[in-house]
Amino acid sequence: MQNPVLILFFTLLFLIFLHQSFAITTTYNVLNFGAKSDAKTDSAAAFFTAWSEACASTRPSLVYVPQGKFLLNNLQFKGPCNNKAITFRIDGTLVAPANNNAANWLAFEEVDGIFIHGGILDGQGAALWACKKSGKSCPSGATTLGISKSRNVEIIGLTSLNSQMFHIVINGCQNVKLQGVKVMASGDSPNTDGIHVQLSMGVTILSTKISTGDDCVSIGPGATNLWIENVMCGPGHGISIGSLGKDYEEAGVQNVTVKSVTFQNTQNGVRIKTWGRPSKGFVRGVLFQHATMTSVQNPIVIDQNYCPYNKNCPGQVSGVKFSDVTYQDIRGTSATEVAVKFDCSKNNPCKGIRLEDVNLTYKNRPAQASCSNAAGSSSGLIEPASCLN
Repeated sequence: MQNPVLILFFTLLFLIFLHQSFAITTTYNVLNFGAKSDAKTDSAAAFFTAWSEACASTRPSLVYVPQGKFLLNNLQFKGPCNNKAITFRIDGTLVAPANNNAANWLAFEEVDGIFIHGGILDGQGAALWACKKSGKSCPSGATTLGISKSRNVEIIGLTSLNSQMFHIVINGCQNVKLQGVKVMASGDSPNTDGIHVQLSMGVTILSTKISTGDDCVSIGPGATNLWIENVMCGPGHGISIGSLGKDYEEAGVQNVTVKSVTFQNTQNGVRIKTWGRPSKGFVRGVLFQHATMTSVQNPIVIDQNYCPYNKNCPGQVSGVKFSDVTYQDIRGTSATEVAVKFDCSKNNPCKGIRLEDVNLTYKNRPAQASCSNAAGSSSGLIEPASCLN
């Protein structure tokens, strides 16, 4: 008579062996495809071949970049792939060409199941920043890392240095996680947003430090179910929803949580900005929670008359509709007297704004609040005093 316990035991062993057999990862070291870690030789072809092999494999795959500096011209890693478990492990530094005219330096498109771990991306943007600040005619510059039309993406422990334009852009994606990411650029570097998210669902940004010359995190049209937690921002322009309302037919922003964030010497803290023109866009279901401000020029701001440098302003009324925006446990110091400013649309006033336990000071005394076309409620300690209707 067969022992059912032994049968079960050996069946489980077989299943474990079978699972492990199919889960064996194939490694593709870029050096084996001709990459040179001398920061001078263009290794783009080697990287592309390693990616193509990994993408074509039916087994989990690892593209491995060892220590060293690898010069890469613009690269697009495109799917769909034959497996949904590709790890891109970077132990070295990837260096962008000095003259980069593409929209993206490195791009992942239409991939499902990609894990980017570690490494440094050096965008070499300083020369372009200097050109732009000189007032000369300059190239627009490249985003360092673009992830588009993809799902189930993890970016862990990556460092982005000196991007020419945006550092990381998440566009048209689902289920993306960024954790332990570092973004570093000069505080006066133009248009170098840290992480930009648009037309994407289920993006999470955790334990990230961003120092740059524009928004630390910018949230564009069509961002839904976005979670941002434990982010340090500064220098930079804060965490911004927008700018929105640039187009009439525009997707809305909803279900956004920003919590446990720190702002140090930034232009803004938590900001929502829209252009003053007609739009079908909207903002709803937003929570800003547990934010600490240190010498921030505009700690809390809604600006529905956004027009940087007052150039080419549309001069109309914003059509973006605001509702259900909560500010909870926001405290610290403002670098200007007006720490809370709600400048909302005349035709589409802000509704359902909630202030809960807000304590912002200016030069060791209570700051001020300014409201226009904004309605809502307040509870707990509110400094400056609420001006909501």
